Amino acid sequence: MSNIRKVIAKSMHASLSEMAQLTLNASFDATALMDWRKQLKAGGEAMGLGKISINDMVMYAVSRTLLNHPTLNATLVDNTMRLYKHANVGMAVDTDRGLLVPTIFKADTLSLADFAKATKAAAAKAREGALTPDEMSGGSFTVTNLGSLGIESFTPVINPPQTGILGVCGTVDRVKKGKDGEIKIYPAMGLSLTYD
Repeated sequence: MSNIRKVIAKSMHASLSEMAQLTLNASFDATALMDWRKQLKAGGEAMGLGKISINDMVMYAVSRTLLNHPTLNATLVDNTMRLYKHANVGMAVDTDRGLLVPTIFKADTLSLADFAKATKAAAAKAREGALTPDEMSGGSFTVTNLGSLGIESFTPVINPPQTGILGVCGTVDRVKKGKDGEIKIYPAMGLSLTYD
């Protein structure tokens, strides 16, 4: 194994052996999210938004939601919990060297357009092997996405010393009964939250 893979393996093993991790799986009706994505795709460039992915939108929402859950927007080192004033969101990026997690610092202060630019730049640097150690540290929470692989739920492993990680899963068609009693098909997106 390369040195980076050895470091990743050691960190993940420590995460699983030193934390009491629990994963909750749920899904939500992603109709509004998908509709918003279509609108952004159709007119986003003209509005100066650039290309915004579903993952960008989910991570953007996470960056805002974390501030309401301080123990998930935190790190735990030697029985000392550090709560963050801002959401420093890590994003798992699959590279030839292994899974790397660059951090989007103060993600809660970025506009959606700036957030999308930051995630694309961080992913590109990760794939090029150009991330510095500082760009991969200081995260308060991580998001990992296996949705493009069609995964409906999984158990993401916490990136220590963080206290939680959100797995974004694929979207599947499900059926529900509407208020009018009519059966409707809707896109259900799965989310897998692991926390200590």
